[in-house]
Amino acid sequence: MEKVLILGASGLVGRALLDEFRDGFDLYGTYSSTSTSLPEGKQFNLELQQTDELREVICTIKPDIVISCIRGEFEHQLTFHKELALELRGSSTHLYYFSTTNVFDGDYSKPHAETELPIAESDYGNFKIKCETMLKEILGERAIIIRIPAIWGKNSPRWNLFKESIKKNKVIDVYSNLVCNNLLDVQLAKQLRFIIKNKLKGIFHLVSEDMMTHGQFYEQIISAVASDTSLLRYRLFQDSAEICYFALKSNREDIPSSLQINNKEIISYLLG
Repeated sequence: MEKVLILGASGLVGRALLDEFRDGFDLYGTYSSTSTSLPEGKQFNLELQQTDELREVICTIKPDIVISCIRGEFEHQLTFHKELALELRGSSTHLYYFSTTNVFDGDYSKPHAETELPIAESDYGNFKIKCETMLKEILGERAIIIRIPAIWGKNSPRWNLFKESIKKNKVIDVYSNLVCNNLLDVQLAKQLRFIIKNKLKGIFHLVSEDMMTHGQFYEQIISAVASDTSLLRYRLFQDSAEICYFALKSNREDIPSSLQINNKEIISYLLG
């Protein structure tokens, strides 16, 4: 049974991965402040600055697979992932690294595919590009890059914030001209399991099959839970009426249609 170490196992994505990977893998995880559902001997309290402890965890477990969905200060993350990659360099371990749509936030003119070179404007996007590049330089094809959009889940921070806003009649700002993707935490976990089981490599854009504007997505949710959409306050992204795309697309055909999801299904799941 393959050993899987999830870095950041107590977060939204990490929890979904634990649930999905519980059968068929020997699971281990790290956490910062909140412990996980793993047995005591299989979870480790680990901060980004604790690179010596990271190496100890790797040496103790000797994982076949490491999945990184850890969060934190950018420079600390960069150092942490470099030490991780160097520790894994002499092994056969595969590293699955979660990246983001923000690696393309320097170009809102179109959705971007896996084959395109990233171009970022934000500090976050540039940090993710640096991390992707560094991991691929050290680990080669054993570094698999998973780029994701906004992740929703029944216990996700953005869903909880939305419900709280509805409850308190607070205005929700949305963009009428920003086209986006979305994805569920549980669907992401299923797709990653497929990628790992089938030993797929390279860069993956794991996103909803379709796109809609930020405003349309919220409209469809709020119309199902409230009498009207008056709580939505529409804004123009970048103060321009031009359509902008904060979206990924995929040119790959690895992921079967049975594991794909669209925005309507995402909304139905959240409301179910």
